[in-house]
Amino acid sequence: MSWTATERFEARSGPGGLALVQDLVNTHAVERDGADLLADHATAQRWLREASRQWAADRGLESPDSTLPESDLQALRELQASVQEMLAIPPDERAADAAAAPSVVTRRAQVQLVTDELDRVAMIPVGTGADWLASAVWSEILLAQRTGTWPRVKLCREPGCRSAFYDTSRNGSGVWHNVRTCGNITNLRASRTRKKTPAT
Repeated sequence: MSWTATERFEARSGPGGLALVQDLVNTHAVERDGADLLADHATAQRWLREASRQWAADRGLESPDSTLPESDLQALRELQASVQEMLAIPPDERAADAAAAPSVVTRRAQVQLVTDELDRVAMIPVGTGADWLASAVWSEILLAQRTGTWPRVKLCREPGCRSAFYDTSRNGSGVWHNVRTCGNITNLRASRTRKKTPAT
């Protein structure tokens, strides 16, 4: 198993279950790298089954029920769009106070709090289909905000790409999901623009 949506872009995955958040965003279509994995029910079901199994394996849990009713497809697309909008906000402009209670609730998801024999507490997403995915995604974002890894999840700066990647640079300055592809495209475009601009 693997994070198939992210791997097709050769983007670096985030640690643990945070990679699920990236993989959801990376279901989008990019002309040179792949089709929309949420385009229809069959492909969305296939992606959700693989992603939920990978998430469970990374978390050391049993695979959840990933059955996706056709009626959930739109909710899946809306969740993908919501997370993409969150990542479009520059990391240094994202809300930093994860402990504050939200003033207005815009989305809801349910989790179970469980403990193991070592009295460690964990959040387990509940539900099936799009409900399970929403619970898992918001849980992972909450954990990432708490641990400080959320600003490391970014969208590629290349307009024709916008794939989600995990920035592992020392100072968090990465802007492309892949320097060899999107970085070179951007630099080539800038070079051509400079050559067309007459010297003053």
